[in-house]
Amino acid sequence: MSEVKISAEPRTEFGKGGARRTRRAGKVPAVLYGHGEKPKHIALPAREFAAAIRKGGANQLFAIEVSDGTQVLALPKAIQRDPIKDTFEHVDLLLVRRGEKVTVEVPVELTGEPVRDTLIVHDHDTLSVTADAARVPDHLEASIEGAVPGVQVTAADVKLPSGVELAADPELPVATVTAAPTAEQLEATLPEVEEAAEEAEAEVGEETTAEGAEAVAAEGEGTPTESTQA
Repeated sequence: MSEVKISAEPRTEFGKGGARRTRRAGKVPAVLYGHGEKPKHIALPAREFAAAIRKGGANQLFAIEVSDGTQVLALPKAIQRDPIKDTFEHVDLLLVRRGEKVTVEVPVELTGEPVRDTLIVHDHDTLSVTADAARVPDHLEASIEGAVPGVQVTAADVKLPSGVELAADPELPVATVTAAPTAEQLEATLPEVEEAAEEAEAEVGEETTAEGAEAVAAEGEGTPTESTQA
């Protein structure tokens, strides 16, 4: 994976308030750490960072140039997102060197098609691997071509690029092929699903009624007190 050059600024404001002001300015609060260095708080341009992550994935290598003259290589170690706005809230960046081995989680993509009337259960979407910090793959591949019910793809079945070593348990399940339910099986389970839905709806109704009664009771108790004080 090629590195992405990105500029950064030292960050002097901390806490929730400082982080909010950084984000309002179109930047992402981040911290650089590793190699025994004192953590360095920086702010990254939000658009450039988001574009790099969309293209290279969560293991994108960054060549960071800080305005104070600092130049480093770093990999994202933890990325916090706002689930509603889909924006980046904070990033932890791990300092790395060229030729240094790092252990990271890499997404696994399934290729090919199983036989008809099957379902794929994804047991693990990522695998832990060890690779050169400058050559971390953006994804790994495992084939399910022609797979029949009962077939299980494990970490050992995943193709690894040259120079990449598996750090996870080779027997770790990645995906399992199962038989798709028949129309008869779906019809047999439909009453159970409907019954469960009705029970859940009834429980919600009971809770709402109870909450309403409590609110009315509380209001009724509060009125004489207010009149007495008046």
